[in-house]
Amino acid sequence: MPRVQEHPEHPEGGRKYGAHQMEIYRDGLLYNKLPTLTTDPNKLEEQARKFLGARSFNYVAGGAGEKATMDANRLAFRQWKLFGQTFESPLLVAPIGVQTIFHRDKETGVAEISRELGVPYILSTASSSSIEEVAEASGDGTRWFQLYWPQDDEITQSLLRRARSNGYKVLIVTLDTWTLAWRPADLDNAYVPFASGVGDQTGFSDPAFRAKFAKKYNDKTPEDDIFLASREWEAEVFSGAAHTWEDLELIKAEWDGPIVLKGIQHVEDAKRAVEAGMHGIVVSNHGGRQLDGAIGSLEVLPEIVEAVGDKLTVLFDSGVRTGVDVIKALCLGAKGVLVGRPWVYGLAVAGKSGARDVLEGILAVSLICDLDLPPAHIQ
Repeated sequence: MPRVQEHPEHPEGGRKYGAHQMEIYRDGLLYNKLPTLTTDPNKLEEQARKFLGARSFNYVAGGAGEKATMDANRLAFRQWKLFGQTFESPLLVAPIGVQTIFHRDKETGVAEISRELGVPYILSTASSSSIEEVAEASGDGTRWFQLYWPQDDEITQSLLRRARSNGYKVLIVTLDTWTLAWRPADLDNAYVPFASGVGDQTGFSDPAFRAKFAKKYNDKTPEDDIFLASREWEAEVFSGAAHTWEDLELIKAEWDGPIVLKGIQHVEDAKRAVEAGMHGIVVSNHGGRQLDGAIGSLEVLPEIVEAVGDKLTVLFDSGVRTGVDVIKALCLGAKGVLVGRPWVYGLAVAGKSGARDVLEGILAVSLICDLDLPPAHIQ
């Protein structure tokens, strides 16, 4: 039997995520208590649907076009085979916006349980909580900041300074969402939360954005005219105009920690990231939400790892539903794996405790920290 590795903060052997399975059996046997969240990943989405309105459900469950890219993500996982290797799984809570439409616990609650589980929390720019509020909720937990890159340099610099001063250690720059995709599930409901100020808290609380808004509109604040302020903020972060590789110099000058580019799907772009001096990339198609007909991200992961894996840290995102999916991505060379939709469904059903249950289940299947394996380090 493998020896349980001692953890410096948990001297009796570290976090035993695999024990979550036995806790479920114990609660059923002793207290006749069943899990609040289904442990079947194929039933979790439908369970969450019962707790959400059509708009909120479609926002998280929907994808671009006919959802062919989402299907490709799932198919890619089912096609790959394991190689008999066991990994400690460095899970990351993926950046998902407007969490208040799923449950009142929203980003602050998920940041709390991420800290409790020892899992890094990545805050989305499209948050319904401010950078500062999430930092306070996260406490001494590990937190990263995901940037939807504004067109205005002063606003960009202000966001990065706020994140850095509030303890966010890694910057994730999303490349594939400079405009919103054609998403039928949202369009059929004529629904985008940002238009009514939901998910705009990062901008509305930003000093640079507020100052520019006041100057342009006769000293108005975003709270004075939510719809107008929403349009101004959307014009910054979803402008329809992409940034260039050369523009990364501004980010590098302003951020003194690791910078990771999210949305890489091609070897040549991965190589450009190396040339640009990036510390990492996330192989991702935005969970199928941005471009319908793209390849499943898992399919391109091995060749990207082969091309640049020894030069920067390769993370993976898109289509992850289970602990087995995490292990597959690790076996194919990813150093860390971002998980999104599953914990959102848990959040919808039972708030932050539901999100925790889902993450614990994924961690349990991944056998994180239960085997005598050295911890993975993201450099």
